[in-house]
Amino acid sequence: MNASTRAPSPPAAAGPRTVLVTGGSRGIGAAAARGAARAGWDVAVNFTRDATAAEAVCADVRAAGRRAVALQADVGDEAQVLAMFARLDAEVAAARLAPLAGLVNNAGIVDLPARVDEMSAARIERMFRINVFGSMWCAREAIRRMSTKHGGAGGSIVNIGSAASRIGSPGQYVDYAASKGAIDVFTLGLGREVATEGVRVNAVRPGIIDTDIHASGGIPDRARQMAPAVPMQRAGSADEVAGAIVWLLSDEASYTTGSVVDVTGGR
Repeated sequence: MNASTRAPSPPAAAGPRTVLVTGGSRGIGAAAARGAARAGWDVAVNFTRDATAAEAVCADVRAAGRRAVALQADVGDEAQVLAMFARLDAEVAAARLAPLAGLVNNAGIVDLPARVDEMSAARIERMFRINVFGSMWCAREAIRRMSTKHGGAGGSIVNIGSAASRIGSPGQYVDYAASKGAIDVFTLGLGREVATEGVRVNAVRPGIIDTDIHASGGIPDRARQMAPAVPMQRAGSADEVAGAIVWLLSDEASYTTGSVVDVTGGR
């Protein structure tokens, strides 16, 4: 292979960068924020209500030697998403954070177990507004800042899906599973759409993970109950999911886009 036909090398590692983690005050989001900090990222921790928990994650980021800021916003409200990114812009402009180069679309909800014929329109609308519309609004704003088409220096988006998109969650969370199916397709399409603009888009699809999202879905002990259905015979941890997220954010994943990584214990 001569110089004119040789494949381009992956980009060299950049300087300090910031990643925005939505839903970063607990569970997988908090683990991703801490893991990103250990990997050298500044971190913007989005939260909806629990400012104390978000500030605790920021404290952990700072203890790892990186800068952090907590940003309140309900990602299911487009106006709040725009305000959050404006605040992030101000933090970067004031040099309190490095430039934005990463987004972890982690914020999401689940609801109480129900059949589809028992679900209200309000429940279904809320599920998609937060899990799907919120992820798309945040990705749109991140691309406007990171894409070379818009004068950015590139970056990485990691969407958090769910193995429920493959399983369907019948009799429990079909609406949640459908919303995560939308995230799978969004990841594929967006990854291809911005592939020449320095922005990579991937997803991590967790399986049964021991976090408190199960309590909000009305089954606080679900991770332990479901463990026998997992080939590895145990639930996963938030840190195990975060490891995949941080890799996809990193330059080590420079040739990976439009991909979905299962972290499911084989399920």
